[in-house]
Amino acid sequence: MDNVDASVLNQKLELIHWLSAVEDAAIIQKMMDLKNEQSDDWWDIISESEKQSIELGIIDADMGRLHDHSEVRKIYEKWL
Repeated sequence: MDNVDASVLNQKLELIHWLSAVEDAAIIQKMMDLKNEQSDDWWDIISESEKQSIELGIIDADMGRLHDHSEVRKIYEKWL
């Protein structure tokens, strides 16, 4: 772990300790608002090709075109 990672980890731990003692509902709400503002939906981050692959997978699943785990392992065992 480099110095930046250690510093960030220490800051996180300090914030966790501080937040665990906060009793002011307004401060907690501000922290929740900040958290919600910072949260990125993974769907918005992935590429269009990844989205298309997921959507095709959902269509396949909806149409019952699925394979059980043991069948898939047999097909791909040489790469596993």
